[in-house]
Amino acid sequence: EVQLVESGGGLVQPGGSLRLSCAASGFTFSSYAMSWVRQAPGKGLEWVSGMRSGGDITNYVDSVAGRFTISRDNAKNTLYLQMNSLKFEDTAVYYCAKSLSTGVGTIDYWGQGTRVTVSS
Repeated sequence: EVQLVESGGGLVQPGGSLRLSCAASGFTFSSYAMSWVRQAPGKGLEWVSGMRSGGDITNYVDSVAGRFTISRDNAKNTLYLQMNSLKFEDTAVYYCAKSLSTGVGTIDYWGQGTRVTVSS
């Protein structure tokens, strides 16, 4: 059974940092691309960042480029999202998501999400 368990969310002031983690199990983590997707209050899902299975290619939505860094440790079956210079508009539930293949694309599994609140 595929499981994706996020952690690391919380309350942070604008300009602060958080690191999200996603512990994966039930599949060969190193063989699949992974992504972070978020949902702000009252809004739809927004893809934030993705990384190919080998970690060689990463992509970001323009609004977080230069502030967020996605990484993965295939030995630990864990995906990370380092979030720096957080803004009010980064407030959202962040979901870890598994792709169908080695490239970032169609998502077939989601975690339960971790909430990030940016507030002064």
